[in-house]
Amino acid sequence: MSNSDLTSLLFVLLLLVAMAQFLGYFFVKLRQPKVVGEIAAGIVLGPALIGRLPLASGFVEASKHHDSILNFVYWLGLLLLMFLSGAETRQLFSREERREVGWLTIVGTGIPFALGLGLGPWLIRPALAGPNGNRISLVIILAIAVAVTSVPVVSKIFADLKILHTRFARLVLGVAVLEDIGLWLALGVATALAGKTVLDPGQVSYLLIATVAFYALGLPIVPRMVGRINKSRFNVLARHSPVGYALAVLLGYCVVAGLLDVSLVFAAFLAGFAVVHKKRKLFAQALDAISQISFAFFIPVYFAIVGLKLDLVRGFSLSMLAAFLIGSCAVKVLSVSIAGRFAGFRGLDLINLAITTNARGGPGIVLASVAFDAGIISATFYTTLVLTAVLTSQLAGSWLEYVLRKGWPLLTPSTATESSQLAAAEAPCSPA
Repeated sequence: MSNSDLTSLLFVLLLLVAMAQFLGYFFVKLRQPKVVGEIAAGIVLGPALIGRLPLASGFVEASKHHDSILNFVYWLGLLLLMFLSGAETRQLFSREERREVGWLTIVGTGIPFALGLGLGPWLIRPALAGPNGNRISLVIILAIAVAVTSVPVVSKIFADLKILHTRFARLVLGVAVLEDIGLWLALGVATALAGKTVLDPGQVSYLLIATVAFYALGLPIVPRMVGRINKSRFNVLARHSPVGYALAVLLGYCVVAGLLDVSLVFAAFLAGFAVVHKKRKLFAQALDAISQISFAFFIPVYFAIVGLKLDLVRGFSLSMLAAFLIGSCAVKVLSVSIAGRFAGFRGLDLINLAITTNARGGPGIVLASVAFDAGIISATFYTTLVLTAVLTSQLAGSWLEYVLRKGWPLLTPSTATESSQLAAAEAPCSPA
């Protein structure tokens, strides 16, 4: 790479990360999810806005020229995001509120996913399919897109509103964690089947078995093995370079997954789940260091490139967006409301749970980008999925901020003690 090529590449990265951080900060000040601002950075720099101006022709040309390197940074940001999401997921598992979480997960997620699988063959159209999108993979993506809930965006909204330690937050995050684990498995199956016009039963069986086996080993068994290796006195790398060791676990998982034809995104998630200790005592500082550099550069650039890929001029269909947004939200909200009634919730509790679990956020965007990169979905459907994730996340954040500002309870307190704790948690967000 010549000096001029390197300079132009650094110029592109500078604009992407600077715009992502600036708009992310701006959206946080507006009480909106930061990820929305980071995606907006790519849209602003892309062909829909600044990219159409003659002055921005240098950025557009440089982006096209360095497409392969930007694609690598994009994938690295995605893998780091999933790795850190897996590490965060390990900490969220709790035995509390198992009955409520069970109902909300089985019914609130199961109904949308089952409806997506059942009605998908009649709902999919040629306009949804990408070059590698066969019927089965496309139906699976549609079902996941209807059912998914965001862990990173929802937890960030809770943190910003200072309600992260409430019963409401525990319930929603518990449901989202269990959802994501099951849906990432389904995404791994969909990407494994992508591009196969004629499905060979033997090959399909291998892909399914490999994905399920990788999942089955990666959740309960391998983390225990990695945990023993983590604490071993022979593990020189872990002692002298914890950050390097954690990244080595991530890369090792991805290499094994690639050799088995399993989704690398799925592998990165399981790597994060494996490397962290249940109580986050081991490698806490290493994970924090990886998190700081990832959320400072790689992950914002990833979301900015997601926005950059959105073609709001030629790859946008208002009718498709309206149909999918209204249909998927109606199914999700109704399903969670039914699940909430089974779990014993009523009234405003149901509305709060339904709107919050309807936030697609990061996982919805990851789903769209992975499916688009695998050639399963078209550019128009990709734009629809990303915009749906953004709009539902904005709705959830705005609604919760409104509820707290009004002084309404997020959940009807189950005990007098919890009532006082909830009031204390919500006090900073209530009007003076």
